[in-house]
Amino acid sequence: MNTTYYDHGTPAERWERARMFFDAKDYAAAARVLGGLVEQVPEQTGPRLLLARAYYHSAQLRRAETELRVIVERDPVEHYARLMLGRTLERQGRREEAEPHLRLASALAGDFEQLRTGL
Repeated sequence: MNTTYYDHGTPAERWERARMFFDAKDYAAAARVLGGLVEQVPEQTGPRLLLARAYYHSAQLRRAETELRVIVERDPVEHYARLMLGRTLERQGRREEAEPHLRLASALAGDFEQLRTGL
């Protein structure tokens, strides 16, 4: 078996390694670790959400959008994924498409003031 540093170890070890890269703001390295981890445990939201965040911070917006859409399809009330999806769409210049996600994220977080002011 040929493994690299990015895909070596147990899922828990790779999760910790990805978090260390993310915390160090090495988002590309975090994404490399998380990509393999998400393939291995696709049902887990945590690694996929961190992968989306790593993509977002490294300006890989289409990839971030793809991961976030998987999360909100599986769990429509995951408010942080909704917020991130809205912000990702905004960064791509897709404000109208972002708005429903941002409103829903505000409602799910209990931020009704944000809803009244129209974001």
